[in-house]
Amino acid sequence: MSSNQVSFAVAHRRYVASLYKRALKTSLDWYVFRDIWRPKALEIRARFEANKDVKSFKHLKSILQATEEELWNFRHPDPYIYPTAPGGSKFERNIPPPILHKQPEH
Repeated sequence: MSSNQVSFAVAHRRYVASLYKRALKTSLDWYVFRDIWRPKALEIRARFEANKDVKSFKHLKSILQATEEELWNFRHPDPYIYPTAPGGSKFERNIPPPILHKQPEH
């Protein structure tokens, strides 16, 4: 295997893993509760597993392009943000007060 093939394989593996993670995160925007979300996650995993042995570059390209389009169309208009994350409702809510330095005495 040439180094170009190896680097393509590594890049492809990372891209597919990123795509899978984005699909899971997008589905979590729609199904916040894990007991409701888990069947959807299993369905997503099954869809990725069904295409894991595809070797044709043209077929791979069409599958990946269709997945990107589906993710784009399925995105949530108001995605879930964890309360303590930046942009969340509790982000920096209880910040400790700044330390006030004493003024030097003359």
